Amino acid sequence: MDMFKDLFTTPGLTSTLLILCLTAFSGILIGKIQVKKIKLGIAGVLFSGILIAHWGFPIDEHVLHFLRDFGLILFVYSIGVDMGPRFFSSFKKDGLTLNVIATGIVVCGFVVAYVIYRITDLSPAVVVGIMSGAVTNTPSLGAAQQLLSEQGGELANAAADSGMGYAVAYPFGILGIILTMLLVRLIFRINVDKEIQDYNDSLGGNESKLQSVEIKVNNPNLYGKQISYIKQVIDKELAISRIFREREYIIATDTEVIRPGDVILGVSSQKFIDNLGIKIGDVTVYEKKEISGMLSSANVLLTNRKLAGKTIDQIGIYRRYPANITRIYRSGIEILPNMTTTLELGDTVKIVGKKEIINDVKKELGNSVKELAKPNIFSVFLGIFIGIIIGSIPIFIPGIPAPAKLGLAGGPLLVAILLGNRGRIGKMNFYMTPGANLFMREMGIILFLSCVGLLAGGKFVETIMNGGLQWLFYGALITIIPLLLVSIIARIFKVNYLKICGCISGAMTDPPALEFANSIASVQIQSTAYATVYPLTMFLRILLTQVFILITL
Repeated sequence: MDMFKDLFTTPGLTSTLLILCLTAFSGILIGKIQVKKIKLGIAGVLFSGILIAHWGFPIDEHVLHFLRDFGLILFVYSIGVDMGPRFFSSFKKDGLTLNVIATGIVVCGFVVAYVIYRITDLSPAVVVGIMSGAVTNTPSLGAAQQLLSEQGGELANAAADSGMGYAVAYPFGILGIILTMLLVRLIFRINVDKEIQDYNDSLGGNESKLQSVEIKVNNPNLYGKQISYIKQVIDKELAISRIFREREYIIATDTEVIRPGDVILGVSSQKFIDNLGIKIGDVTVYEKKEISGMLSSANVLLTNRKLAGKTIDQIGIYRRYPANITRIYRSGIEILPNMTTTLELGDTVKIVGKKEIINDVKKELGNSVKELAKPNIFSVFLGIFIGIIIGSIPIFIPGIPAPAKLGLAGGPLLVAILLGNRGRIGKMNFYMTPGANLFMREMGIILFLSCVGLLAGGKFVETIMNGGLQWLFYGALITIIPLLLVSIIARIFKVNYLKICGCISGAMTDPPALEFANSIASVQIQSTAYATVYPLTMFLRILLTQVFILITL
């Protein structure tokens, strides 16, 4: 019995790890408690750590500091790899508007926090912690605590205070986002059904959305030409699938010759429709049709590592089989394929071809979930290694007395975004399966929040009793003022309400708020807006927390 008693009373590595695991699994259970569709989620781990630390369990702070920073690195790296493929495309057209809205929220919150610092006697560490909690952004807290620790002296000791400020402000950070959604809906008397209809109507003009098309060949200059010639003319505008001729469908192989009356079926984007009409003939957009008869279609997973990184032309499926690739699905993005499109490990490609060869194509491309499940550990640690180095490079900003750094949060995040966007360097692939990515992300955030809670919890109740309620009020201001102000401006400029809901959830990097936003209407617009602004928002929040500390030194 004495042995078990010592585990919970004697500080050391074993007891610290034991307390950490207790914090993690009890916090996950707390996070699952739901009240009117609202739950703490993974933040339950933070409050579990605070509660356990308040009870006085022994912990080794050096161990917790290491695990906190390592958990943060795992978390931000997995986020970066996941959002890398769509990071730069998120700034196009509608994405630019949404990112401007999100940037306005971030900057406005920074200004409110700075005003609070100037008119109160709160320390920079406390205010930056309140700011991070008020916007429910954990990596920004990690970046702030790392920078505070690097300063040494009193600032290093104040890192735990930032954790307490975060914990105090966090709950209303979630509630404030939801309250803003409700207030905007009330102020503008929004009809959700009309917003859904407006969104659905806008999809017809979405140039990035791929369309199934059939084109009746009216251009006499194409009669007698082979499909290979047609591909050269419109390769980047149309992925040819098959031909409808004499009441039957045939596969569009390279050697097939176009005849009068032929109808070419394929996949294109809305922005290319007019060009296809000029070059080929009458274009009709149709709903996806079931492929029957001698032809078939299949979604095939690319898991053959020898083919990853090669173009469709280099792989040459269309040359060796009566089959064509008509769509590529990658990280939630639908890509229009052409001869120069590079296929990456984990891509799902839609194949249209003769039934008897579909299985052969599957074998060549791999189509093995088991093969894809093998973790690419080498590339993960290489990316983190480079990220830590990048994060340590000083960034000199005019007017700030000390250089800023991307740190352990920003450095790995930036490198992961770039690697995730590029996909590969030479023969090295940086793909992570969704399951592996999610595991790494969850493990990282649980380690980080557990350690933050345990490090801050010893003085948490005392802090609440001695001015902590004021911290809660200041956090509420940082949450509500930017959200409500920018949301009202966005609505005045006719931004769809559902887009606003997804955008402000993403600007606060808050999954529980997104869950509430999704419950308003069963469409994808909220999640799309969230994903569009999330990458830039995450980067800005990590950077601005460091700027805040440096300008208040």
